[in-house]
Amino acid sequence: MSAAAVAGPGLDRFSINQMTVKQLDLPELVAACGEQGVTAVGLWREPVREYGVKAAHDLFAEAGITVTSLCRGGFFTAPDRQAVLDDNRAAIDEAAGVGTDTLVLVSGGLPEGGGLVDARARIAEALAELAPYAADRGVRLAIEPLHPMYAADRCAVSTLGQALDLAEPFGAATVGVVVDTYHLWWDERVDRQIAEAGAAGRIHCFQLADWVTPLPAGVLTGRGQIGDGCIDMAHFRRVVDAAGYEGPIEVEIFNEAMWARDGREVLRETADRYRAVAAD
Repeated sequence: MSAAAVAGPGLDRFSINQMTVKQLDLPELVAACGEQGVTAVGLWREPVREYGVKAAHDLFAEAGITVTSLCRGGFFTAPDRQAVLDDNRAAIDEAAGVGTDTLVLVSGGLPEGGGLVDARARIAEALAELAPYAADRGVRLAIEPLHPMYAADRCAVSTLGQALDLAEPFGAATVGVVVDTYHLWWDERVDRQIAEAGAAGRIHCFQLADWVTPLPAGVLTGRGQIGDGCIDMAHFRRVVDAAGYEGPIEVEIFNEAMWARDGREVLRETADRYRAVAAD
């Protein structure tokens, strides 16, 4: 796909997160996007580093594909604080290097011997260390709240309100939040909190995935294709739009059954499901 290519019908804000079609390597992802008129992707650090940050930047830039985010930094509650900070500075550099202004943060679970209050204090301390470094490199830190089932081992930030509280000491252009339907659909306060995040200019990423049950063992790969679960995606989109967010909408799905299928077919299906949400 050349730099002059345009998004397919109804896909002007659509971004395919790499994890949704992780069976495609980076060149295959570029080719599939070109075939289907997809002009934006969200990337993950591991395959980007394996391919080479500069090589990945050039691959997507030459294809006219925008990199909407890089995932992930964070895990601030790990015991080796210096190693955590070093890894997150590297993640910030990789985000800038691959050509995105948004680094998604999964903040980390409970520290050894500590609880939620201690975890969130450590997260706040790490953000204070990293925010100036990110600002100097033109990268926004996007705090992603995860569903409470992940609070112990992956992310002590469970609500959008908690994420906004952590972001508040910093400029909105540097630290904001991720609105992910999969993680936030259960919270009756979320519409109000999305409005607050939008008014503050802190919505830095908007992601879609559906909630289906039963959850698989380990729960990480339980995200469903749009329309296969119980989340009202169109309602989320309308609330986020009303909050003033006009940026890309990433579809990020971890699903073993989808990964076992042809990646181009999954991309086509995902784009079709997205169109239904976007058109409502």
